[in-house]
Amino acid sequence: MTQSPTTLVPPLRWGVLSTARIGTNKVIPAIQGCESGDVVALSSRSLDAAIAAASAVDHPNMEPVPTGYGSYDELLADPNIDAVYNPLPNHLHVPWTIKAIEAGKHVLCEKPIALNASEARELVTAAEAHPHLVVMEAFMYRFHPQWLKAKELVRSGQLGPLRGIQAWFSYFTDDPANIRHRAEWGGGALFDIGCYPVSLARWLFGGQPNRVLAAFDIDAEFGVDRLVSALLEFDEGRADFTASMQTHPYQRVNLVFERGRYEIEIPFNAPANEVTRAWLSTSDGTEEFQFAPCDQYGLQADAFAYAVATGGDAPTPLSDAVDNMAVLDALIESAHSNGWVVPSA
Repeated sequence: MTQSPTTLVPPLRWGVLSTARIGTNKVIPAIQGCESGDVVALSSRSLDAAIAAASAVDHPNMEPVPTGYGSYDELLADPNIDAVYNPLPNHLHVPWTIKAIEAGKHVLCEKPIALNASEARELVTAAEAHPHLVVMEAFMYRFHPQWLKAKELVRSGQLGPLRGIQAWFSYFTDDPANIRHRAEWGGGALFDIGCYPVSLARWLFGGQPNRVLAAFDIDAEFGVDRLVSALLEFDEGRADFTASMQTHPYQRVNLVFERGRYEIEIPFNAPANEVTRAWLSTSDGTEEFQFAPCDQYGLQADAFAYAVATGGDAPTPLSDAVDNMAVLDALIESAHSNGWVVPSA
């Protein structure tokens, strides 16, 4: 991005739906630390919870969120809010994003955008009725310099075609109260973290896979997929990944080209205050890249605000979110049928 949104208009005024930890721990502090935006209100299902969360969220040298609302509807009715961040449980992404759109707000919605591609298309229809609003799925990793480097390696062709992507992403939780264990809310490893390797494979290969294959390990107590392994077949190569909610925490991505390999050490939740590393290996040896500390959530907020300020398109269009959901749908169908599945158009 060559120009800051703040050179064009005042900072984007954000409201946040719910006190979800991804918001209070990551996104709100990131926005508060950006010149492009300011979180002015936070809502919960109770006023006390909203006020407590708003008072607790702050950023160094900045004030806490000034306003707490006891309902999501109250926040959407606030005329001083320009944009809404939606980190609600997965089954509430589309309903409340549509309500925010109808209230005249730009929306950044957490991933996955919906429970299935059909529901995601309903969101597209709602957004198309308000073309002046920016609506986007929040895949923050795409804004980190380590991934911009990956995209440039693919685009430049300097290592030949991308042939393979290998990804692992895992953490451990067996907490019954964790919303990721609620199947009816869109819980499970695929929706929570498996959506990341699906997204990056589609982004780097530049389109939809021709067919996919998946195997799930279902938790007998919670009824959700606690471990997912999948294979995505594209015209020029393949991507495979494993995502798990009940194994030792680990993450790594390898991109294998005809003439080299690019490995990202912390591909998904890169720490905002630490140097991150990647390695490029070719026949000439291995080169280490070090990326200065940066907040990928803040970079995402900046890019979103720039689109709002300039009247441009969302950095990632909703059509991409629909396509990602179509692949997730196909992976679920594959796990149930034990065979290859072609994602829907």
